[in-house]
Amino acid sequence: MPTQRTGITGKVIAITGASSGIGEAAARFLAAQGARVVLGARRTERLDAIVAEIQAAGGEARGTALDVTQQEQLVAFIQFAQAQFGRVDVLVSNAGVMPLSLVEQLKVAEWDQMIDVNLKGVLYGIAAALPVFQAQKAGHFVHITSVGDRWVGPTSTIYSATKHAVRAVSEGLRQEMDETIRVTLVAPGATESELPNAISDPALKQAAIEQFRIHLLPAEAIARAIAYAVEQPADVDVNEIVVRPTAQKY
Repeated sequence: MPTQRTGITGKVIAITGASSGIGEAAARFLAAQGARVVLGARRTERLDAIVAEIQAAGGEARGTALDVTQQEQLVAFIQFAQAQFGRVDVLVSNAGVMPLSLVEQLKVAEWDQMIDVNLKGVLYGIAAALPVFQAQKAGHFVHITSVGDRWVGPTSTIYSATKHAVRAVSEGLRQEMDETIRVTLVAPGATESELPNAISDPALKQAAIEQFRIHLLPAEAIARAIAYAVEQPADVDVNEIVVRPTAQKY
């Protein structure tokens, strides 16, 4: 196990969308740094396997079913973390979907899905964790967006809209909070994940893979960025981290 970072050791970190990609990498990396991680996702079999592997490596981890489109489930998720470890120090809102399409294709159900997962899932996380953070007089929101939160192109219109919205919510929340609550936005560029699997148009999926997913960051690169923000002293709030492959221009 790597040398643990004192700014992370012992912190209770709840992570949504933790069954694959960035969420899984963050859970593994943060647990290796001494955090007590609580994983939430819909695929419980995958979640159970990750938790077991973290525990076998000497880390502290728990997992529970979570659908971030259901507000009551995020409340239950935070309560589960509290019941397991007594408090919640960080909520990493990572769950996201990316069914890219042209607007003229009118894939309204996919638009709704992105709004529900990418935006409402973050808002529901805030609503669930904020009262806990305020009662503790300490807490940290980490919102995983995308470089799409500051860039938009053909097929990414609705996806980028949801990510722009999360960026706005994060900045507004940061300004509204007192010095006891931190807010960090992490915007990954092209990263190894299952996100392209949600693209329903086969031609668009292939184009996205060929044009934008040639040079990919390992998911652990984003986990390290999360760790950097989390490990800072309480009076240091890392507001935004943008992480791209060096070959990615946009």
